[in-house]
Amino acid sequence: MLYLVFTTGRCNLSCKYCGGSFPRDLVPWEVKYDIKELKSFLEEDPEPSIAFYGGEPLLNARFIVKVLQEIEAKHFIMQTNGLLVPKLEPKLWRIFDTILLSIDGRKEITDTYRGKGVYNAVLRAARYLRKCGFKGDLIARMTITEDSDIYLDVTHLLELGLFNHVHWQLNVVWSPPWKDFKKWLTESYEPGISKLSKLWIENFKSGTVLGIAPFLGILKRIWMNGTSPPCGAGVNSFAILTNGKIIACPIAVDAKWAYLGHISTHSPKELPGKVSLEDPCPTCPLFKYCGGRCLYANRERYWNEEDFRLVCRATQSLINEVLKLKPKIEELVSKGLIQKKSLEYPKFNNTVEIVP
Repeated sequence: MLYLVFTTGRCNLSCKYCGGSFPRDLVPWEVKYDIKELKSFLEEDPEPSIAFYGGEPLLNARFIVKVLQEIEAKHFIMQTNGLLVPKLEPKLWRIFDTILLSIDGRKEITDTYRGKGVYNAVLRAARYLRKCGFKGDLIARMTITEDSDIYLDVTHLLELGLFNHVHWQLNVVWSPPWKDFKKWLTESYEPGISKLSKLWIENFKSGTVLGIAPFLGILKRIWMNGTSPPCGAGVNSFAILTNGKIIACPIAVDAKWAYLGHISTHSPKELPGKVSLEDPCPTCPLFKYCGGRCLYANRERYWNEEDFRLVCRATQSLINEVLKLKPKIEELVSKGLIQKKSLEYPKFNNTVEIVP
């Protein structure tokens, strides 16, 4: 299973969509448990994957180093804003299977929402990781806002030649509804997704698989008929806060429904299946592909019902684009132009939520 291990609740940025650090009383800024407790807990899982999470996880680089040195895991993953990447030695970065760097697309979009200079800092971090000899999956992890152009921002990141994959999440959880989400959805996002899908399939014809993570992840779910939340929250993915509490979803730090126990009193086998999605998701015809999109959004419903339905529409549009391409993709696979295994992404739960 996947464990998102918080190293701190503190962040060194104050992005417009999340505001920065968690309150200390919810996610302490220091790890409050002994690392032996974490090791003992994880040893009960025969194949744990560890993803370092925050806040900004590299603000507690010392703890990360201890975990890498003292705890065995099948996969190591890092989610970081990229500003503190040099805090780990090159040999440690080479241990990781996946690194996600937060960047929202073009420079003006990234710097507007994350802070001046962040775009250039993230690109420096990506180049540093490649120079370090990191051979794993380097992912550009985007947050999409009403100022984003999904086609321009995704293709910009792909064209940099630094990232293996690009993934995005819509900023539709805590934030109030946008000025005109429906207009943006109709005039920008849906046409942009359509243009991206055409670009994706055109590249297939020349044997190139563009690393557009939502397209690949949804295609894999179509082939496999998955029904759980695509991120695995509460099923095969759990978060461990800095105080040792275990929650079903890493953003549900203050939700009672998400609390599952503590690393000192519970074992991994006790965690799955305690939290479930609520209507209308399980009765939707696309549920087997979408999986409810987001457990937290499904349970909390910060947006009103009308806007919640519009977010569903955004998901449905994306899934339908991939469904339309499926016959052509299978034809290209049958002709040997594309290897099916090159489309099976992600290979393991690497914290890419798949459905934006």
